[in-house]
Amino acid sequence: MNSARVHPGNLLAVSDLHVAHPENRKALEELRPRTPEDWLIVAGDVGELSADIEWGLATLGERFAKVIWVPGNHELWTHRDDTVRLRGEHRYRHLVEVCRSIGVVTPEDPYPVWEGAGGPVVIAPLFVLYDYSFLAPGTSTPEESLAKAYDTGVVCTDEMMLHPDPFPTRAAWCAARVEATERRLAAVDPELPTILVNHWPLVREPTRILRYPEFAQWCGTDRTADWHVRFRARVAVYGHLHIPRTTVYDGVRFEEVSIGYPREWKPRGGHGGLRRILPEEDG
Repeated sequence: MNSARVHPGNLLAVSDLHVAHPENRKALEELRPRTPEDWLIVAGDVGELSADIEWGLATLGERFAKVIWVPGNHELWTHRDDTVRLRGEHRYRHLVEVCRSIGVVTPEDPYPVWEGAGGPVVIAPLFVLYDYSFLAPGTSTPEESLAKAYDTGVVCTDEMMLHPDPFPTRAAWCAARVEATERRLAAVDPELPTILVNHWPLVREPTRILRYPEFAQWCGTDRTADWHVRFRARVAVYGHLHIPRTTVYDGVRFEEVSIGYPREWKPRGGHGGLRRILPEEDG
């Protein structure tokens, strides 16, 4: 008997959609799955305003079999034009509830297992922030590093708009997130590999090509530097840097999947669309 094989689908990824820009909003509207079974990872920075974030994720959720989201720094901003005035942890928890209401998986939900081509593999959406430990060149402490950034004029907007409430600092919030996330990752079935998804890169190496090296201190934490090895990552997916590329560290594939701003992707001839994570592109 000749029975047709059901296509297992693709695990796709994108980040830094920044739909406040009309060109990027149009780009999101054009994103489509390759098959009805496709899952989509959204590695943060859909937008700044709560309504835009919900619209973007809901639009994608209607098209893909499953959408998995992690917050980016822009989503955590308390923007003056946002009707939602929550700050810090309260804003994050609000976004988690919005995602749950539209069926989108968050870092607070059970980690889904991809059973398609390249699986089974646990997809772990993470939210661990940054703690200024990616020091600026020539500095030896986070305080010196931040001071150098202010002296050179390279200061992330997070300093004004990403509030850590109720934690005293963003570094303290990061520490709490790292500790809680480590416990969850340690509880994952040790027989299964993982795909680690975080808005910020888990290792510092991808930031070394930044045009302004002082910006690296808003790009991650040294406390996650060995997670891709400790937690059996097959792939690490991230965004934030707006430098889409594939690199390998310790034998693990790292995928920066951002679209970025129109001024960045237009000179490249297009925004690049969705990146396939599994099965591997050359598979």
